[in-house]
Amino acid sequence: MIDVVLPCLDEAAALPWVLTRMPEGHRPIVVDNGSTDGSAKVAEAHGALVVHEPRRGFGAACHAGLLAATADIVCFMDADASLDPADLPKVVGLLTDAAPDARRSDAYHPDAARVRADRTDADRVDVERVDVERVGVERVGVERVGAEWVAEDRVGEVGADLVLGRRRPVSFRAWPPHARLGNAIVARRAGLTDLGPMRAARRTRLLDLDLTDRRSGYPLEMVLRARARGWLIAETDVAYHPRTGRSKVTGTIRGTLQAVRDMRRVLEAI
Repeated sequence: MIDVVLPCLDEAAALPWVLTRMPEGHRPIVVDNGSTDGSAKVAEAHGALVVHEPRRGFGAACHAGLLAATADIVCFMDADASLDPADLPKVVGLLTDAAPDARRSDAYHPDAARVRADRTDADRVDVERVDVERVGVERVGVERVGAEWVAEDRVGEVGADLVLGRRRPVSFRAWPPHARLGNAIVARRAGLTDLGPMRAARRTRLLDLDLTDRRSGYPLEMVLRARARGWLIAETDVAYHPRTGRSKVTGTIRGTLQAVRDMRRVLEAI
């Protein structure tokens, strides 16, 4: 069994589609963060485990779901129908059982290593883009502190400790330009191309990260603390659809500014 945490605030319209597309063997944990539209009842009617988190905040909801989870592997994804649960097995499939120091150092893609050696840290996003073009659009770069970029077909040999779904919008409406730009800036600071909300890791290791942010900085803190622990972090493409309803973050100027402040605080603290 794999637990899937879905932080939820007024997503009653989106939940039926999301929950009916949950893959077999994946248990949805819907964390209701103060909804007033009956989201909790909709989630229960579709077989989800519902957790109530009265403290407002994306991170508060995510962490409440993590604490409620019991499975070895825990996934996170948005509950607004922007992400398809059918992509979860693809993300989970890149995880590993091995400890970081037990992985083979000779499993890295030689071309990716050569490209990275010719680039600076400031060009890291471009490094991955070049790597993907070289090894094929169905493969993806992976990064570890002190290591080289790894092609996805080699990830199976070394595995990953944290896997993020790299969003590929299916239409222009799926990802507003201001939100996409802000994500790119923050993701680049974290050494990624996307701070993807669909992600997977092992529950006990996530708990060991001692995550403290309870607002919009939670996803970024997870990546930064994992990186500091030497985790191998992978990205793989997932479809990104127009969300159902209005975004609580990027849908308003106030929400966007608050998210920026939350992430800036995390960057300064770690």
